[in-house]
Amino acid sequence: MPEFYPSIGEAVGAAMQHNIRLVHGSGTSGSDQPLQIRYLPHPSADPYSVPGMIARLTETATPDEVAGIIEEVNGALVGALPQLTELVAAAADWTRIRLAFDDPHHNPTFETWTRLAAAHSMLRDVQEQLEIAEDGIAACPAELTDPRHHEMVNVLRTRELLSDALGVGAVAAAATPAARDPETNRQRAARTSSPQAATHRTTSPAGSAEVPTSTPPPRAPRTR
Repeated sequence: MPEFYPSIGEAVGAAMQHNIRLVHGSGTSGSDQPLQIRYLPHPSADPYSVPGMIARLTETATPDEVAGIIEEVNGALVGALPQLTELVAAAADWTRIRLAFDDPHHNPTFETWTRLAAAHSMLRDVQEQLEIAEDGIAACPAELTDPRHHEMVNVLRTRELLSDALGVGAVAAAATPAARDPETNRQRAARTSSPQAATHRTTSPAGSAEVPTSTPPPRAPRTR
């Protein structure tokens, strides 16, 4: 199951399909590949991971906090965006050493290299834009403005974190040692994707256990 879904409905639907495959085996889905369960830590477990930074970037975050998050994601040494840029560059270089220009009318490998090179160039441009935006974010007002102004531009975020879609309890359960047992995973998936589980999460008492939100350590000086 991917880590992000466009909507809660799609996340729940995927979880239900995942549960069916666990109960009936991979033959039901038409795939010969054995089903693998991936452990997805809660965003609070690593506040400097991309999901962790997204979870920290709330509407009530201060301008300095948001600027710090952009600084972290765009950091030259360990930032997620420069690492993604290098990954795309490595894929382009991998394609480059497989190029051949013997046929001037058909060269799909060169077309692939061209797309990867273009993606690499765009990612470099994104890094430059974020460096400029970082200073602008720090200068933004801390208070939220009148909602009537918000309608002038569109909301850009379209996907939710999996922990938000399925609930904290479902993701936190994966952290227990028993969750590594296949039978335990199957039973947990059945509970998570059932209608009763969704109702229970909605009506659970306020005192129920939740995954504590960890406070990120102080940020290291940025290296550009």
